[in-house]
Amino acid sequence: MKAIVYRENGGPDVLRLVDRDLPVPGPGEVRVRVAVSGINPTDWKSRALAPMGFPEITPGLDGAGVIDAVGEGVDRSRTGQRVWVYMAAHGRPTGTEAEFTVLPAEQAVPLPDEASFDLGASLGVPAITAHRALTVAEDGPRRLRPGALEGKVVLAAGGAGAVGRSVIQLARWAGATVISTVSGPEKARLATAAGAHHVVNYREGDPAAEIREYAPDGVDIVAEVALGANFALDLAVLRTRGTISVYANDGDKPIELDLWQNILLNTRLQFLVLYTVGADLLAEAAEDISAAVRDNALPVGEEHGLPLLRFPLDRTADAHKAAENGAVGKIVLDITS
Repeated sequence: MKAIVYRENGGPDVLRLVDRDLPVPGPGEVRVRVAVSGINPTDWKSRALAPMGFPEITPGLDGAGVIDAVGEGVDRSRTGQRVWVYMAAHGRPTGTEAEFTVLPAEQAVPLPDEASFDLGASLGVPAITAHRALTVAEDGPRRLRPGALEGKVVLAAGGAGAVGRSVIQLARWAGATVISTVSGPEKARLATAAGAHHVVNYREGDPAAEIREYAPDGVDIVAEVALGANFALDLAVLRTRGTISVYANDGDKPIELDLWQNILLNTRLQFLVLYTVGADLLAEAAEDISAAVRDNALPVGEEHGLPLLRFPLDRTADAHKAAENGAVGKIVLDITS
């Protein structure tokens, strides 16, 4: 099979396209013939910075394809099943940037026939991160379903990004009023296409006042991609006992905390990363996301707020470069037809 590998940390130039033997699924595992692989920022950050846990690694956490073999203890009827996969390369050397990948059976989630492999490859990290961001509030739901966030107001910072778009779509599916902040007209168009009820350009006018017009009592949940840059705005619009779910700090601006302001607000600051959240929460998120997929609540494509930027497997280095340079949209690798 064809696979992308790296044997040392570094830039995209350390990636190599190689021929490898087909991996064999062990007990409790499945092998997936990958159709589309989804690239996330964590893929290139791991390649560049994470300690090498194996002599050779095929990157890629997310993807979609068809199970073509199962290991001992896995229902044989799963062979031939269309699936979306998540966290494939976490703690393992066999990610989705290859023609085949092997992973635990529970991380290969059935994908409805009407859902494209593009959609399946776009779920994983972005959608599970969004699910986690929406389910950590003190008085909020622990699971998502239609009506679970009824009466709540969600602020999706950076609604034109892959996670931001997932926040918008999942929150809207669950019944929330969704506001998104963006940096300009093009990203406003994408956030609106994703389903945001209100979009605010944080670089113009008084964004806090504008958000308060839409949410006079304040925002219940902020899904935050750049805490250092946006913390003051978040606090200006957060309701008492509201939650700021932090999954990134784009721009790396230092975070300054006014202790008493947050004490008086009873602010809940929830930091989150999927690597250590636990298998049970990941599985629950995958179940809810699959329900949203069945309801056609997570469509992809530019007309739905998530342009797809396509690369063939032999141009994976270019795809990683695009991710590092902050390309807007979902970067995917076309692996097999």
